[in-house]
Amino acid sequence: MRLRYSLFLLLTLMLAGCDRAAENAPLVLEGKTMGTSWRVSLAGVDAQRTPELRRQIQAQLDADDRLLSTWKDDSALMQFNHSTSTAPWPVDAAMADIVTLSLRIGHKMQDAMDITVGPLVNLWGFGPDKQPVATPDAAQIAAARARTGLQHLRVINAADSQWLQKDIPDLFVDLSTVGEGYAADHLAQLMARNGISRYLVSVGGALVSRGMNAEGKPWRVAIQKPTDRENAVQAVVDINGHGISTSGSYRNYYELDGKRLSHVIDPATGRPITHKLVSATVIAPTALEADTWDTGFMVLGPEKAREVALAQGLAVYLISKEQDGFSVWMSPQFKSYLVDAGN
Repeated sequence: MRLRYSLFLLLTLMLAGCDRAAENAPLVLEGKTMGTSWRVSLAGVDAQRTPELRRQIQAQLDADDRLLSTWKDDSALMQFNHSTSTAPWPVDAAMADIVTLSLRIGHKMQDAMDITVGPLVNLWGFGPDKQPVATPDAAQIAAARARTGLQHLRVINAADSQWLQKDIPDLFVDLSTVGEGYAADHLAQLMARNGISRYLVSVGGALVSRGMNAEGKPWRVAIQKPTDRENAVQAVVDINGHGISTSGSYRNYYELDGKRLSHVIDPATGRPITHKLVSATVIAPTALEADTWDTGFMVLGPEKAREVALAQGLAVYLISKEQDGFSVWMSPQFKSYLVDAGN
């Protein structure tokens, strides 16, 4: 599953530098999944557990990919997408929960976060389809938009069974905007099942922390500046047992007909965004929630994003491109997590 290139804006801070005593060093496991990277930092865990933990982590992430991928034709999600039936389609509880949350938050964001936007993502070359050789015209965009809309999808819960139902045969659900958050939360649950209570886990740009790090201090996370310099820090936060996710527009793009096209598609216009907002970070109780909100903020743009963040009482950090650099806005709720505003 190739999720949105989520910028890797959220980096574990090694604030103590290279001189930290070896006994205080965390146990770090890393790997690849969903077209991005995963990382697990553990405190107070015997290194001898590494092989088994790595096996469990990769197995779980592979299972998540088989559930949510739009790049694997046999994934559970793509089986639903390939079906032209408008009858209820049986899914597991995890899929139903992800879609339910996505629909709820999508409606709160004036449908800016739309998991049915897949036809437009594919049209513009950011999905499994190849990049177009020419800019899609108005007719192509209108045809793709006619196949989208949150109102065409619903979740049905009855007893111990769940279904998805679409009311247009070729509706295409794309959960790549929330998959990293879901997988990060899933890793946190895996740590708990293994009796591990001090960890920082990440999948792409979505992270979850619990407890203290190997030095007995809070896990801290850096929000990277929206530049090509990997280690340019914009701000540092202590997420304090919460989930955090960043979405941005400046790395996953290509140029077509002399224009730079972002992978963030506005469902209202059917076109890539053109406003000044380049990065949105959200802290929420879970990484899935944070990951669901941040994409919608990127679609809304700086002004509307601020309005929604304040109205919903969310911890949000926005970076916008200005002529002379970047400007930053954060909600009052975000300030309580801020450790350092960076340079």
